Amino acid sequence: MASVTRELDAATAAASLAEQSLPTWQGVNHLALVTPDMDATVRFYHGVLGMPLVATLMAGPMRHYFFRIAPGNTVAFFEWNGAATFAKPAGMPTRTPLQFDHLSFNLPDRDALLGLQSRLRGAGVGVTEVIDHGMIKSIYFTDPAGIALEASYWETDATPLPVGDERTFLDADPVPAVRELQSQGRLSSVPQTDLVDGPMGIV
Repeated sequence: MASVTRELDAATAAASLAEQSLPTWQGVNHLALVTPDMDATVRFYHGVLGMPLVATLMAGPMRHYFFRIAPGNTVAFFEWNGAATFAKPAGMPTRTPLQFDHLSFNLPDRDALLGLQSRLRGAGVGVTEVIDHGMIKSIYFTDPAGIALEASYWETDATPLPVGDERTFLDADPVPAVRELQSQGRLSSVPQTDLVDGPMGIV
């Protein structure tokens, strides 16, 4: 019965959305990925790719670090001990899909976040209450394919702040790479990686 109700409401929701102003998207707040080794991740993304490490925090038992791509936009990693690493060419599907990763779109402020939450609810999309992550406030929802999505705004924007800023470097026991950045302003080593060939060569 619930599915019939949702079908009937879909047309009403579409008509209502057409009359509303669009959300004020500001890029990708963060792309969340998994790493089994946060120290190597810091050395690669900050040291090799030149994406400044702008925030460190704990998400339960896992480290959660953010690297700036552009103002307000980051790539973020959860450290999951024992997680398998990928060994596949770019653009090729994996054998085991991982739902742990998610994409977070950036919004300018709380009003925009609450507006999107209301818009999603009005369209019959399941959405969480506002989740307080400290420097980031977020809501979570999924797309029709089940892809985990998040919308966030920076309560304290980490991306323009210097390495080690006490407002955003909240991991009390950071990996060695972070301690090097805080004490020396540079990394003592960076990792090297290899390409993986696919059936059509390097993609």
